[in-house]
Amino acid sequence: MHTVLAQSADSVVRGAQITKLTLAYAALKFTELRPLNAEYSYLTPYNYSSRLSDKDLPDRKMINFSQAKVGVNLNLIKKQKWALGTTLGYRYIMTESEPIHTTGADKVVQSDNYQTHFTSVNLAYFTRLFNKMTIFSSSAVVDGSEKSFERVRGLITGTMILKANRQTKMAVGLLLNIDPAAQIPFVPTFLYEHEFDNGIIADINLPRNLMLRKHVFSKGRVSIGAELDGTSFYLYNIDGSSQKYQYSQLDINSGLVYEHLLGNYFIVTAKTGARIVPTARVFEKEKSFEDYVYKTKPDPAFYFNIGLSFNPFSKIKRK
Repeated sequence: MHTVLAQSADSVVRGAQITKLTLAYAALKFTELRPLNAEYSYLTPYNYSSRLSDKDLPDRKMINFSQAKVGVNLNLIKKQKWALGTTLGYRYIMTESEPIHTTGADKVVQSDNYQTHFTSVNLAYFTRLFNKMTIFSSSAVVDGSEKSFERVRGLITGTMILKANRQTKMAVGLLLNIDPAAQIPFVPTFLYEHEFDNGIIADINLPRNLMLRKHVFSKGRVSIGAELDGTSFYLYNIDGSSQKYQYSQLDINSGLVYEHLLGNYFIVTAKTGARIVPTARVFEKEKSFEDYVYKTKPDPAFYFNIGLSFNPFSKIKRK
């Protein structure tokens, strides 16, 4: 990424370096953009209230909420000014809940499993705008469940790199989410990364995360901060009709992250902290997140996450 603003006499070589280093920087920051990533997460039990249409439902307790997911990200073509790739993802969610104010034989545990998958084709274009390196990207995404494909959506981003040197990186951009289920379809983005003299790195990538990072030992990195995530899956036959529904929630994970490099390319990641869910709703698949039929308010809970990823561009090792 440090080469992005370098003034090279050979424009062909410069373009190739920009493409390679931009992809490497993205893989370093986001685990889902690495060639291979697998994760397992678990939430401690928590209570939640819910409302169906205009009627409050009895409070329940989620005694198990865990999920496993795997993703594959492949760069198919890398040229001087553009890159084409594809991403494949699969998620398996396991839940168990029970009523709070019921005892004895009436206290029945409800168990459910959900599967989701997605496939995307991703195109990135590198150019200069106002004499600043600018990256435009677009993704066409098809997702669904174990039953069928359900939705086609799109994602368009534009990012202008304002500064990029060894110590500081800064960029601004816009993100457009072409999806009726999106909670926030249009989002400004801001990236700022700065390494202080004491080795602490401020890593701000709004609206995605806000982190302080520090390299430890010879192959480790510890981070503290908060990041946004989401959980979504499809529901069938919940009202005796053929209507399909979608459940979607926004997660805010605040806590600690530790990453450790195994060999040269494999990274083990462990996360723990508190999860807050500000919004969680069920809506008809054809309608928007705002036009919901059911909503729930989970209490905060502690989360644990363990993951393994393959990253040929790894830079976790202390320099």
